[in-house]
Amino acid sequence: MKHKLLVANRSEIACRIFQGAYEMGIPTVAIYAPGDEDARHVTMADEVAQVPAYLDVDAIIKVCKKLGVTLIHPGYGFLSERPHFAKAIEEAGLTLLGPLASTMEQMGGKIAAKEIAEKIGVPTVPWAKLDLSTTSDADLKKEADRIGFPILIKAHAGGGGKGMRRVNRIEDLKEQAESAAREALNAFGDGTLFFERFVLSPRHIEVQCFGNGIGQGVHLYERECTLQRRHQKVWEEAPAPHLLEKTRKGLHESSLKLIEYTKYRSAGTIEFLVDQSGDYFFIEMNTRLQVEHPVTESITGIDLVHEQLKLGMQGSKYALPEIKEPRGHSLEVRVYAEDPSQGFIPCTGKVNHLIWPSGPGIRVDRGVEVGQEMGVSFDSLLAKMIVFAPTRDLAIKKMQFVLRETAVSGIGTNLEYLTEIAHHPKVVDGKVTTHFLDQEFKFNPQPSELDLEFLSAYEKAHSISEHAHAPGVSKTADAGALWSHFKGDLS
Repeated sequence: MKHKLLVANRSEIACRIFQGAYEMGIPTVAIYAPGDEDARHVTMADEVAQVPAYLDVDAIIKVCKKLGVTLIHPGYGFLSERPHFAKAIEEAGLTLLGPLASTMEQMGGKIAAKEIAEKIGVPTVPWAKLDLSTTSDADLKKEADRIGFPILIKAHAGGGGKGMRRVNRIEDLKEQAESAAREALNAFGDGTLFFERFVLSPRHIEVQCFGNGIGQGVHLYERECTLQRRHQKVWEEAPAPHLLEKTRKGLHESSLKLIEYTKYRSAGTIEFLVDQSGDYFFIEMNTRLQVEHPVTESITGIDLVHEQLKLGMQGSKYALPEIKEPRGHSLEVRVYAEDPSQGFIPCTGKVNHLIWPSGPGIRVDRGVEVGQEMGVSFDSLLAKMIVFAPTRDLAIKKMQFVLRETAVSGIGTNLEYLTEIAHHPKVVDGKVTTHFLDQEFKFNPQPSELDLEFLSAYEKAHSISEHAHAPGVSKTADAGALWSHFKGDLS
């Protein structure tokens, strides 16, 4: 059967999937929403179609039928974990490169996933699902006492920290829960909450898995995703450093239990918290390809997008990849058009210059080109930079080099923020918790002597006031911010 692939997504993940499809000789279709006509992913596909929005399921299905598409890759975000999208694809006779709609409903919901984990003996932290409209204050207190403070309130749907609250005492629990429910309802259309014990000073470890849909699966080792800002991952690496071998083995075995029990199909990730003693607790399952999948590809030599495509085309004839011992160490950071000195607000404007690093063990998954406009309608991710080296120490040095050799002008970025992270002693040692960036790390951008020398010369020819409102530069921009904006504009 001849196949054609549509990627129901945009930016760097669409570009990365198109590359994988090209390598396998599969024709491709890109979609774009208004305002995204000049995006890089649009230029990489064999055919292109406009849709009203990336979340318009009916429009996407119509494009598939019109252009003879057989395979749909959802990427991450957007519709990637929406059961109704998976169901629409199944009803249209097409193949989603991901799990079935029934599996998404089963494992994509955090509450149902916890219930399954408990049923098959995968460790979870004490937790409870509570309906605030029917739960009395007395019952709320009873459940809170059972779970134990501090308590973490979480939204059943979605992620990214929306609908999440830490509560230290019973007096604040109901008010914080009501606030979290409103936020979750606005963000995801679902205000359902659950409560769980807050694990103090944890690490966030996830296990990449791949299932064939008939009860067989493999794990592709673990990733460390502990460095997070407001529950958003900033830095990922594989394998996880300083992990007890009994913990590592338990994480792998528990993940396979879930994959095999649910007869999971395609790439999926099982997420855990690990406490200071090495005990681990299941959090949730991501029923899609993860943003940080490149670090797993680096240490295993397995192309996850290729495997998804093979499974989609071969069906029951598909053979799971042979998993060998991991090699070396890999790191990934995410480069965003945002201003860390101004609360990480997105930066808008035209990308004037781009310099991406290259060399052995360096990979850049990018979604932008020079001349592209960055607005507020879509995610501000510019690229992911991935390094691979024989050891973690060398990988750290390579990441420091990569960040130094990257330049973006026209818009503000978080490159300086990432650079400071990469040089921090605790990060270099690999001894951090999920609270490190929010509670310990202090970002203090300081222009170097070269920066100041450049700015002094620049000011003689151009009044700073003329550029005070340039895209990506705040009205109160200091020397460091201006240098970041104009870097690369030297003639």
